[in-house]
Amino acid sequence: MPQPLIECVPNFSEGRRVEVVDQIVAAIRAVPGVLVLDVESDADHNRSVVTFVGSPSAVVDGALAGMGVAQQLINLDEHQGAHPRLGATDVVPFIPIRDATMADCVALARQLGQRAGEELGIPVYLYEEAATRPARRNLADVRRGEYEGLKQALGKDAARDPDFGPTTLTPAGATAIGARAPLIAYNVYLSTGDVDVAKKVAKAIRHSSGGLRFAKALGLLVDGRAQVSINMTDFRSTPLHRVFELIRVEAARYGVLPTESEIVGLVPEDALLDVAEHYLQLNRFKRAQVLERRLAEAEAEAPSGA
Repeated sequence: MPQPLIECVPNFSEGRRVEVVDQIVAAIRAVPGVLVLDVESDADHNRSVVTFVGSPSAVVDGALAGMGVAQQLINLDEHQGAHPRLGATDVVPFIPIRDATMADCVALARQLGQRAGEELGIPVYLYEEAATRPARRNLADVRRGEYEGLKQALGKDAARDPDFGPTTLTPAGATAIGARAPLIAYNVYLSTGDVDVAKKVAKAIRHSSGGLRFAKALGLLVDGRAQVSINMTDFRSTPLHRVFELIRVEAARYGVLPTESEIVGLVPEDALLDVAEHYLQLNRFKRAQVLERRLAEAEAEAPSGA
């Protein structure tokens, strides 16, 4: 019987010092049963995203190992970057991939949160499906004020007390740990260096200010270019092409255009096929027509030893 497979995508607040990122990834990779699939670092965001998979126990151990190294090597008092952050390990989501449920991932989030609080002394906030209260379901709400704001409030404002760990803060900050569906981190660059334009476009597309239901967005300045940074929480309901087209329309109001886009980390194959079907108008296309998919099916159907 296949073992449950869980994906874990921790985000670390370091994207400039390669040697630090390498040590964090090495600690995760050293855990038996963990398979690191991808590492993406961004110097302007000063952030790295690590994607790995494994059994339920292995992904918890792997995440804790990475958090421990990040705690030692990343000082939030000295950290600067375009992306909002709460701690050295900013966020750790668990995603069910195979023979696992969201409830399984909620349990893993709580297990990791308890261990991180007790073993590492890191304040932990549970978010998304693992949230213990409605006000903490949305990651943006948990991270509001960032590290600096939390530093002022922790231990003084009971509403900011963590779900696990101490009510005191070290330079490693705090961590948000949760369970969620697959997320696409998608950035679109605009033909301007005016960050205010990116902020206006981001406001138009994000759900919290009246935009697309499953889009979260920020306007940032990255390497001198205005960037709309998006987290897509349900690509089946809010597809990539719809986000891109709305950005194009909103940006045109200010006389600018999208110049390029990028995906940070890994992306579900279906999300890209959705885009291909839309722009190529493949109205009668079937996913089974994808050569690699059909080949995998044929190999699975072939008799053993054939």
